[in-house]
Amino acid sequence: MEWLIELGVFSGKSLVIVLGVIIVLVTFFGLLSKMKPPKKTLSIEDLNKRYESYNKQIRAQTEDHKLLKKEFKKIEKSKKKENKKKSNADKKRIFVLEFEGDIKASAVSQLRDEVTSVLSVADPKTDEIFVNIESTGGMVHSYGLAASQLQRFKDADLKLTIGVDKVAASGGYMMACTGHHIIAAPFAILGSIGVLAQVPNLHRFLKKHDVDYQEITAGEYKRTITMLGEITEKGKQKFVEQMEDTHQLFKEFVSKNRPSMNISQVATGEYWFGLRAKELGLVDTVQTSDEWLFSKKDDYKLIKVSLKERKKIGDKISEMMQKTAIQAMDHLLQRSRESQIL
Repeated sequence: MEWLIELGVFSGKSLVIVLGVIIVLVTFFGLLSKMKPPKKTLSIEDLNKRYESYNKQIRAQTEDHKLLKKEFKKIEKSKKKENKKKSNADKKRIFVLEFEGDIKASAVSQLRDEVTSVLSVADPKTDEIFVNIESTGGMVHSYGLAASQLQRFKDADLKLTIGVDKVAASGGYMMACTGHHIIAAPFAILGSIGVLAQVPNLHRFLKKHDVDYQEITAGEYKRTITMLGEITEKGKQKFVEQMEDTHQLFKEFVSKNRPSMNISQVATGEYWFGLRAKELGLVDTVQTSDEWLFSKKDDYKLIKVSLKERKKIGDKISEMMQKTAIQAMDHLLQRSRESQIL
């Protein structure tokens, strides 16, 4: 029985030492990683090659190897001949981008650089743009900027197609409507052309507990409704006016980009699924982005462009040490449970 107690004490000491060392190393490399700003790098993926790889992998497992090898050789030879005949200027390309939005549209900083990089090489005569959007919307100014980034493609006379597989609502639809053509999955959510503001107010609570709160402003409407100040009828009315004006700007923006749509019918704040959205003119085609891209692979070179933040050595080591710490704890806990069972 004594050896079990000694084993438990030893395990406990080992755990403390291991965790102590790991915490010191994680802290050190964490500080080291903050010394230099993170570098961003463009990731370029040839989607045609990805599709070809899928095809080869499946056929290699399901068809005769010898016959398949001969076929692949013939395909490669024909491709080489075609490439020799065609110049780089003759090759049509579709640049593929993705935008996944949160309430602040944080990804707009990444999007703006992706747009700039594509514009530096894209040719309006032969190239097109495809952007897959997933967002439930958020801050007006942030999504206004994101929509303006996509507008840059249109200003450069590049055909812009927008794909929505899951959701592009409110600010997300503000971005989507900039496309020349919008495709959406059958049950993707679109619309929500409206404005929402929620402001909790604690004024009565403060007053009940005899807490004084003063808000001093210069300018009649510097503040209208706040969390702690008293809500006045005049302030509330001005707040509603500002929201109505924002909604009007939203409607004008959508109408400008999709003039054939009945804006009064869809700008109610409601949302619709892809099939219904097409009937209302919110989208042009009911189709998934995968289906659309796959249908273009024979006529276009599909190039996926994404800007990624390169992890620094300190971050990589920190992550590795954290994983090691978790694994060490799991191992020691497992040994402890085993000793208890024995």
